[in-house]
Amino acid sequence: MSQTALNLVAISIFLMTLSVLLGPLIHLSPAVPALATFAILGIATFDNFSLQGQGGTIILDWIASFSPEHRDRIIHHEAGHFLTAHLLDIPVTGYTLSAWEAWKQGQPGQGGVSFDDGELATQLERGTISAQIIDRYCTIWMAGIVAETLVFNQAEGGADDKTKLAGVLAGLGFSESDSLQKQRFHLLQAKNLLQENWSSYEALVKSMQQRASVSDCQGVIEKFSACNQ
Repeated sequence: MSQTALNLVAISIFLMTLSVLLGPLIHLSPAVPALATFAILGIATFDNFSLQGQGGTIILDWIASFSPEHRDRIIHHEAGHFLTAHLLDIPVTGYTLSAWEAWKQGQPGQGGVSFDDGELATQLERGTISAQIIDRYCTIWMAGIVAETLVFNQAEGGADDKTKLAGVLAGLGFSESDSLQKQRFHLLQAKNLLQENWSSYEALVKSMQQRASVSDCQGVIEKFSACNQ
């Protein structure tokens, strides 16, 4: 069962327990929490087997989106990926800021920044990936965590980014200790890039908050990069 489905099950158990404790005080019929729990468990089962967990991800993401800080963190996190990819000449093809947006575009999970990673995929298939390409992508993957940390002092997202980096490095024969060392190195690389281009980053965040197109976001980056030269 997916983690999202497990989260829905945990929510249903919590609600059932809470209703049992508070039901007599508010004169709540036992049938109400029972039906609600049955519905949530049914949704979790259907989502896990038919939607590969995406439905539950959308629901949980929608609940989290009521928090202004959560929405703000996502934008700052994804802006870190976007700016770093642009600076490292990896084409950005799109971005989404919620699981619902990602689902509409046929993307898994909660969405994020999409790249033209054809060159990376080709080199991975050949088993002859260049150090330059892997270094660029490792820096991009770590940039969301760095951006979130710089703005909020700590990162809540980024687990998927670390998993992706670790998976690629493991496939290339890196040991776990070497992978962690490389992760730390690219966290520092991303931090340097973002701090050196902070005005471009802040302008990009504002553009993404307004759901500007990829080309408009790239134009904003170029504009502020030129001003800093």
